[in-house]
Amino acid sequence: MNPAELFRQDSDALQLAPGDFLFREGDKRDKMYVLLEGEMDIRLGDYVFETAGAGALIGVIALIDDSPRPANAVAKTACRLAPVDQRRFHFLVQQHPYFATHVMKELAARVRRLAIQNDSSAIPSSGRSS
Repeated sequence: MNPAELFRQDSDALQLAPGDFLFREGDKRDKMYVLLEGEMDIRLGDYVFETAGAGALIGVIALIDDSPRPANAVAKTACRLAPVDQRRFHFLVQQHPYFATHVMKELAARVRRLAIQNDSSAIPSSGRSS
C-alpha cells in the first residue's frame, strides 16, 4: 500500500523547496506527514539517517508520543506533503484498516534500521574487541 494514493487530491498539501525544513529537532509534535512527491532527508545532527521518497510517512511518532521531535526533516528536492493530525489519523485507521498496518510496518522497519546501525557502530574499528 502506498499511502500517498489516499492523499493525491489533498487540498491542504504543503509545498517545500529544496533545503526547506518541515520540522526541526526540538519542535513540538502535533502531526505526521505523508510525502506525496519529492525526497526528504531525515537528519540526526549532521548525519542523514534516511532519505525518504514518495509514499513515506514522516514524523509518525508525533501521533503516539508528545515529546519534542528528535530529528530534522529537510526537503532534498521539491516536496509535496499531506499533513495528518490525530483526528485525521483515527479517521484513516477506521476507513482504511491497511493504513494502520502500513504505519506499524514503517515503524518496525525504522526500529530495525536503528538497531542495525547501533550494532554496527559498537564494533571497534580494528575489528577486535579488547
